[in-house]
Amino acid sequence: MTTACRNLKKVTHVLFDMDGVLLDTETLYTQATQNILDNYGKKFSWEVKMQLMGLHGHEMAKKLVEIYELPLSPSEYYSLALKQYSALMPSCELMPGARHLVTHLKTHKIPIAVATSSSRESYDLKTKDHKEFFCMFDHIVTGASDPEVKQGKPSPDIFLVCASRFPDSPCSEKCLVFEDAPNGVLAAVRAGMQVIMVPDENIPPEHTKEAHVVIKNLEEAPIEYFGLPPLKKL
Repeated sequence: MTTACRNLKKVTHVLFDMDGVLLDTETLYTQATQNILDNYGKKFSWEVKMQLMGLHGHEMAKKLVEIYELPLSPSEYYSLALKQYSALMPSCELMPGARHLVTHLKTHKIPIAVATSSSRESYDLKTKDHKEFFCMFDHIVTGASDPEVKQGKPSPDIFLVCASRFPDSPCSEKCLVFEDAPNGVLAAVRAGMQVIMVPDENIPPEHTKEAHVVIKNLEEAPIEYFGLPPLKKL
């Protein structure tokens, strides 16, 4: 675990990204993308994947078509991607420590919400076997389907909208965000929130510097640094 050299402040509310933080979908996204690129003799690299993490589906499709110079329109690529997701995503599992951390926060009556770039359709597909888990959250914001979220990450819109939907509408400095993607971390920082990053091991350290705390998995989340009840070890 690494901690940035800055003052950490007490928070009252916690926001979670979903893909790669609560749900283990990133390997499935990689598989789905590579399945499509195989048809054109292209290799999906980590350098490209980092640029895509946290983007809306249509933004992701546009970037992939441009980067790999595919003979497809972004909408055609997106249609192919949806077919891949429909086949792969229902098998996704919770990330290690996700249930323990979320249950802990819920037990201590800490307001919690999900801020995902996914569309509502995609969210429903990924969470269909985890409905009980996601019922613990106060609300869910699906950025790609939400008219109030004007721009995707790294713009701060989704986190600001998510915070505003708590009954007490906490100010940004009272919100802690869990993110795995550099774009998501930037979005949270631009929203004026503190961030615990849980990056994939393939993400270079220089892409984690904007986070306030960096951890390997949710089991070691040092939420007591932010004035929250410490997470008990399993």
